[in-house]
Amino acid sequence: MEKSRIKKEKSILGRINDLSHKLVFMLVIPIVISIVLMLVYAGKYHNSIERMETIAGLKTTVVSDIPGSAWNIISGREEFENSNIYVKIHDVESTIEAITESADPENRLSLIVAGRTMLTLENYVDRIKENIAARVPVVQNEAILVEVRDVASLVDSMLNEYIAQEIESTGKMSGSLQLVILLTAIAEVIIVVVSLWVRNKSVKTTALFVRQPIERLEEVAEKLSEGTLDARLADTDVTELRNLTKQVNTMAKKLKSMMEKSVLDARNLRKAELRTLQAQINPHFLYNTLDAIIWKAEAGEKDEVIQLTSALSDFFRISLSSGADWIPIRQEKKHIEGYLKIQQTRYRDIMDYEIDIPDSIGDYFILKLLVQPLVENALYHGIKIKRGGGTIRVSAKEEDGMLVFTVKDTGCGMTSEELASLNDRMKKEQPTVSKSGGGFGLVNVNLRIRLYYNQTDGLTITSGPEGTEVSFRVPCRRMGDIFEDESVSG
Repeated sequence: MEKSRIKKEKSILGRINDLSHKLVFMLVIPIVISIVLMLVYAGKYHNSIERMETIAGLKTTVVSDIPGSAWNIISGREEFENSNIYVKIHDVESTIEAITESADPENRLSLIVAGRTMLTLENYVDRIKENIAARVPVVQNEAILVEVRDVASLVDSMLNEYIAQEIESTGKMSGSLQLVILLTAIAEVIIVVVSLWVRNKSVKTTALFVRQPIERLEEVAEKLSEGTLDARLADTDVTELRNLTKQVNTMAKKLKSMMEKSVLDARNLRKAELRTLQAQINPHFLYNTLDAIIWKAEAGEKDEVIQLTSALSDFFRISLSSGADWIPIRQEKKHIEGYLKIQQTRYRDIMDYEIDIPDSIGDYFILKLLVQPLVENALYHGIKIKRGGGTIRVSAKEEDGMLVFTVKDTGCGMTSEELASLNDRMKKEQPTVSKSGGGFGLVNVNLRIRLYYNQTDGLTITSGPEGTEVSFRVPCRRMGDIFEDESVSG
């Protein structure tokens, strides 16, 4: 018994001695890290400066050379065929594209805008070419030249903004490098002191044998406090900590189980709330449709009455879908067609519509009532309130295993403040009832997509004076996929 105890103690002392020697070797780690980091930052500096020099070299071409070539063409000093204006534009575009790919993600926006603006500049040059071919008056090309100069100035400002961002990023890198060097120096001092102290003291005590299990316990406790409920402690040979380790692991398992149950309950609750919202179909829509049917019947328009009645029947039949949450895309398309046919009877003078949903994707299943509320929103908040009316275009396509739906209108659009407010409400992930009676609203559709498809992205909305475009992407699903997912989610 005594020999066994002595043997175990020697094993502990040997472990401590090994640790003390390893700490000495660890002195080189901060040095290696410093060298690597300095090389990395030096490479970033070089690349950043090279990108800025390249972009700076484009400014003269954009601001002076391209507008100058356009003026020479318009004034007759140079034939369009002999001009290299397209070469200059394409060189700028390719250079911007190459720099965009190599630039840091946070600095790419200005380059992306500049690249797109160059396409606009190229379109203006195309118009000049067409006008010259058509022998239109020079004054029209001079007006286009003003636009060319304005667009070139805009591209120049975008390039200046990118250079400013690169300078700012370079400054941040410099600060980070100084901080890394300081921390590395501090780490070296600390490691030297600790290694010397451990080397002298570790051979006299076995207390350090307990230190590692305690550190692991602290690490797991910190992870649990941060929400990482999969963290677990390995078994320990320290008797005093063995029971504590088991209790911490048991607590983590119970916390994870309770959290999963809480998430599942919250998800089911939200689904119930959304199903309740789906049942709140606007009665005014039904009243107005029935009034239209009566009016058509009194006017003796038999075919219109049949079409309206059939469309209304299809609309409510698909809306209810015998309680099913998922329907084929061909039914969703029929649902949209029925709705738009009904509404066109009321708003014939102000509303046109186009539906481009190919039959090839008709057998895929989609969560019902995703597209119709977007169409309804386009009508009531875009077309109806715009003087002169407009057109609603509904399209869908399959792209890389995803279904992409788009609803675009030529209505009055939204201001940037209204669009920002709408995006903010969608981020809150709370279902709402549309105050205007226009269906469930964009907020609820966005939440239903994220909830039922278990994805972070919902609706993508762009809007301006020319109208609003709402789109979303969801996975392609067959009937078997739907049943499998629902059985897994329980």
